[in-house]
Amino acid sequence: MIRNNIYSGSSLERKVGCSRAVQVGRHIFVSGTSPYSYDEKTVGTDLEQQARRCIEFIEEALEQANANLSHVVRTRVFLKDLSDFEAMAKIHEKYFGEIRPATTFLQVSGFVRPDWLVEIEVEAISDA
Repeated sequence: MIRNNIYSGSSLERKVGCSRAVQVGRHIFVSGTSPYSYDEKTVGTDLEQQARRCIEFIEEALEQANANLSHVVRTRVFLKDLSDFEAMAKIHEKYFGEIRPATTFLQVSGFVRPDWLVEIEVEAISDA
């Protein structure tokens, strides 16, 4: 089994002992991805801005595994407030509507940072 740990450079990876993503064979597991910048500040104050940033980070991790969003087979969307479901569903559809991965939406009691509204994780299976 060949394992490829993919890192983003976040200090949380070192602090927690985790990777942005892990690739084992054709399977790619992307950790819960939050709306932060490379200087570890929250990107955006609304759901759409934050979700877009999460998906950008997911795309970067998938690219490092020679994959892209079309390879995603599962998404998990964690929301601070489930009343954001309709808005988040539209955003999810924008990126994954043609792909149609298995999907779960959950409300959580909080995130590592109180200004985060969403966190997204995905699983993908590459062609190679």
